[in-house]
Amino acid sequence: MAASFFLYAASGMLAPPWGVAVLLLVWLVLLLVCFAWWTPHPQRLPWVGLLSVVLWFAALNAGGAFLGWTA
Repeated sequence: MAASFFLYAASGMLAPPWGVAVLLLVWLVLLLVCFAWWTPHPQRLPWVGLLSVVLWFAALNAGGAFLGWTA
C-alpha cells in the first residue's frame, strides 16, 4: 500500500484535481481494509496491495479513454 500511494499521489500529472481526490479516497479505503484485516486475515494483505495498483492503472486508463484525461 505504501508503494501504491506514490502512484495515486502523482496522478495529478494525468488526472484533474477531482480525479486525484477520488483516487486518494479509494486508496484510503483500501488502506483501512488492510488495517481491518491485519490480524484476522494477514494472507490477504498482499492481494489488496496488488489490487490497489490494478485499480489505479484501470482508473487512469478509463479516465483517459472516456473522460479525456491527458498529460
